[in-house]
Amino acid sequence: MNMRPSILVIDDVPSHLGLVLDALTETGHRVLVAESGLGALTQMRHAKPDLILLDVIMPGLDGFATCAQIKQQQAWRDIPILFMTSLDDPEQKVRAFSSGAVDYIVKPIYVPEVIARVKSHLELRRLQLALEEELAMRLEAENQLAHSLDRPIVIVSSDRQIQFATHQARILLHRYFPAWEGQHLPECRGPLGTKRLSAPGVEPEVYLLQEQAPSPGPQALMELGLTARESEVLFWIAQGKSNPDVALILGTSPRTIHKHVENIFRKLGCETRAAAALLAFDRLRPVA
Repeated sequence: MNMRPSILVIDDVPSHLGLVLDALTETGHRVLVAESGLGALTQMRHAKPDLILLDVIMPGLDGFATCAQIKQQQAWRDIPILFMTSLDDPEQKVRAFSSGAVDYIVKPIYVPEVIARVKSHLELRRLQLALEEELAMRLEAENQLAHSLDRPIVIVSSDRQIQFATHQARILLHRYFPAWEGQHLPECRGPLGTKRLSAPGVEPEVYLLQEQAPSPGPQALMELGLTARESEVLFWIAQGKSNPDVALILGTSPRTIHKHVENIFRKLGCETRAAAALLAFDRLRPVA
């Protein structure tokens, strides 16, 4: 959002435009004006406002139709729209909210009310954008961390609810626990054990997963002439996983996995998943 929030005022009555323009300019806003719905849509292609004040009754494209067209555009649908109307009909107010408006102002306009409502909705929009940005940054940081750490580490709460797991940890858990749902850390005994890295009694608990007798992993399949990602896909095919299952494990789409499978078949000269899996088994036999 700009340092000086921009407000687009759409009204076909010059006296209304002038009144709102003067009031908002005096309070430090950058004001854009349009005298019709079509004019507003054209103007928005060149300058995206932070908030819109929209008159309901206009010739040609009225306020409801203008609002509907704005909300159809991905780049504009989150812009707060406040209707300005002289109608005091409850059905019209419901229609305003149904079309995408966040608020309405009853004409004749009372300037302090306009300023207060504009200020309130701009602040709400600022907080929403800040929250979305923070969530996006956190998700990106967690995703990068999970894929950059090359050790199979999991962080869990006292009830073994997984709060964080590296990419390698999830691969091992899917390998040794085919029915693992991805939410809780199962009891790891036998070939897959755990080593606690955090101090006893301290939460969250941090564990390192350890294979007692590790078998060859996906990297062994690269000897067949596959890329690293294709090797991972073939590894899970050999474990009996479907394309959607592999997509979930590797954090990608089933369509992408389908493309990888086509490339694997072509490179290995196979026509079926069973044939490809048999070739994989030869490479994945534990080293004596």
